[in-house]
Amino acid sequence: MDSGFLIKATCKQTMTRQVLLFISVLSLSSVHGQVSYSIPEEMGKGSLVGNIAQDLGLDIKRLKSGKARIYTGDSAEYIELNKERGVLLIKEKIDREALCGQTTPCTLHFQIILENPMEFYTVTVEIRDVNDNIPIFKNNEVKFEISESALTGARVVLERAVDHDVGHNALQSYFLKPTENFILEMQSLPDGGKNVEMVLQKPLDREKQEQISLLLTAVDGGEPQLSGTMQILITVLDANDNAPVCSEAVYKASVTENAHKGIVLTTVSASDADQGPNGRVTYSISNTAEASNDIFEIGRDDGVVKLVGDIDYEILKHYQINVQARDQGGHTDSCKVIIDVIDMNDNKPAINIMSKTSAISEDAKHGTVVTMMNIQDPDSGENGKVQCYIEENIPFVMTSASNNFYSLLTDSDLDRERAPEYNISVTCSDEGVPSLSSSVTLTLQISDVNDNAPVFDRSSYEAYIIENNTPGLSIFTVKARDADWNQNARVSYILEDSSVNGVPVSSYVSVSADSGVIHSVRSFDYEQIKDFHFRVKAQDGGSPPLSSNVTVKIIIKDQNDNAPQVLYPVQTSSSLVAEMVPRSADVGYLVTKVVAVDVDSGQNAWLSYKLQKATDRALFEVGLQNGEIRTIRQVTDKDAVKQRLTVVVEDNGQPSRSATVNVNVAVADSFPEVLSEFTDFTHDKDYNDNLTFYLVLALAVVSFLFITCLVVIISVKIYRWRQSRVLYHSNLPVIPYYPPRYADTLGTGTLQHVYNYEVCRTTDSRKSDCKFTRPCSQNVLIMDPSSTGTMQRMQSEKNILDEPDSPLEVCLYLSNLSFP
Repeated sequence: MDSGFLIKATCKQTMTRQVLLFISVLSLSSVHGQVSYSIPEEMGKGSLVGNIAQDLGLDIKRLKSGKARIYTGDSAEYIELNKERGVLLIKEKIDREALCGQTTPCTLHFQIILENPMEFYTVTVEIRDVNDNIPIFKNNEVKFEISESALTGARVVLERAVDHDVGHNALQSYFLKPTENFILEMQSLPDGGKNVEMVLQKPLDREKQEQISLLLTAVDGGEPQLSGTMQILITVLDANDNAPVCSEAVYKASVTENAHKGIVLTTVSASDADQGPNGRVTYSISNTAEASNDIFEIGRDDGVVKLVGDIDYEILKHYQINVQARDQGGHTDSCKVIIDVIDMNDNKPAINIMSKTSAISEDAKHGTVVTMMNIQDPDSGENGKVQCYIEENIPFVMTSASNNFYSLLTDSDLDRERAPEYNISVTCSDEGVPSLSSSVTLTLQISDVNDNAPVFDRSSYEAYIIENNTPGLSIFTVKARDADWNQNARVSYILEDSSVNGVPVSSYVSVSADSGVIHSVRSFDYEQIKDFHFRVKAQDGGSPPLSSNVTVKIIIKDQNDNAPQVLYPVQTSSSLVAEMVPRSADVGYLVTKVVAVDVDSGQNAWLSYKLQKATDRALFEVGLQNGEIRTIRQVTDKDAVKQRLTVVVEDNGQPSRSATVNVNVAVADSFPEVLSEFTDFTHDKDYNDNLTFYLVLALAVVSFLFITCLVVIISVKIYRWRQSRVLYHSNLPVIPYYPPRYADTLGTGTLQHVYNYEVCRTTDSRKSDCKFTRPCSQNVLIMDPSSTGTMQRMQSEKNILDEPDSPLEVCLYLSNLSFP
């Protein structure tokens, strides 16, 4: 073949490739982003396949930013993507015969995957055959023995040549030389091949030619045309008049893939009319494709066809073997055995992860692609149909983008606080019986978003602190928790600005920003403030930060730091108060009442009264709870006029505090008697040397006033005179003076009440124009130890009626007698 022919053939192939490439580009599918190319095999490394960016309408920048790559699954990668130019190049030289064998068309399928957003495109590249294989015979030489008595038309099946090319480049025809005795006949087979038989057209004569040498040439249809040869040596045997005859021309059998070795597929039988050794028939497999030689065998004497190798439906679906029946005389006949392979569901679906995301934000939108998968099942029919699914009750869904391609998408809102991680089990099952399945577990982390504000463990807080505390004392701790993670869950505590009684709350308490511990800033006094409120804010470290508030109430607990205070009787250094008790007083007579208060609270303010000292302890008693001083027996004339009682007032605190008060009691029916006995009644301090002089002077003044009043009273009507005498000899109990807003409570003596007493006298009950309304303390003597003995008479008020003949009306108060 000259060089001109080679140049012409090469140019023709180049034009054909360009035309096919142009047609394939025009056939771009709009569905699923598909594009197809057609290239010849054996192209050099780096050869151009096609401009994928232009054909898909993609910008080269998109290829770079999307990290475009080729996904081929488990297949070898023959084609690579040049992202800089946007073209597909040959990565490895492609041998169509090694890749596809006799399968046509031979195609490569792969996907181009882009990210951000995630996309993929399917690319199909057809590998066209190039006439790069010559027809080859298995044996360079074959020998036959043919009887000279062989009849014209006798057939000898010859070995077929093997050409791995396909189509026009495959084996096309055979030539036999010389053709003096034999001619060739070819029969097309279902697999596309040709069965070659040598037909005797002229009887053989062993005496003329015992050995015949023929040359069989196999020629393909490529350009340039290639050929292969095999030498045929024929030995002419002595006469054998009958040839074996097969009972059937074609035998059919079926076998399931992965069947056990040794299984019988069928039995071939042939008969020979000759007798003796010339009628004995033997069987052999001949003229069979290479793939069948090591898989099947036939019994030489019985014609039983057995399986001796492994068969796989996914590799080859049909087998054809040629069986030759030969007698001892060299006569032969041939038949075919066609074996169909039955598919079994023996392949699990293969799950190939094309692209996946290991982490996704919890605020991701619905429909966000998490993973893309390619599913392959080489079985056929129902055995190859695959369905994929995931477990229920998770916020994801599986969708099928196209055949054998699945995407895992978000289906609902994600919440890292509820589920920080998902182990998603993807199961793919075919529809075979029994069904086969494969599973893969995808681990997906949910990244945190600051979508939760801190939450306090209580809706409000209430804490107690004892008064007189040390400044800086830890009172208690507020605690808030944030369901977010890391920085978004870091909580800081802030004291909100407010005021307590006009003073900033920060001068009362402080809050630790990290721990939430509340400390006192000052020492508290229960008597000044009993409780106060403020608010604490908990703020997380997110951006933007989220916060929540809580109200805190601090209650100051009382401490027994105040002793009781005696309000009555008032103890002064300038005067002495005495309570009068008439000698006619009965048992239980109320002498007076000790009134005390304690500014503390609770049990610290519960007061009890005890009689500590008394001139006569058998005469008086003090109410434990109310402080009332009463007589416990009948007063007699033998009892001393002056009685001194010491009462102790104690609170109920721990330790308790107390106060002492001295109560002076005068047992007498008249003031003179009191004055005569009280001349030496002191407040436990030294009097000066002139005390006697002052007492005598006071007694004289009181006597003068008494006689004057007595004369006036006698001058009025007798029945009014009787009433006026009550003032001096009344048996009514002495009612003490109580300070305003304090009264007995049967416990502490600190409840509010007002005592006000009026005494009014007149000489005529029919007249009422004269009234005396001055409040006073009845039957109370006030003595000043430093007095000179002169009695001072307090002011008395009286009105005389307008009528001159009306009786004299007099109102007398004997009160507030002071001794200077």
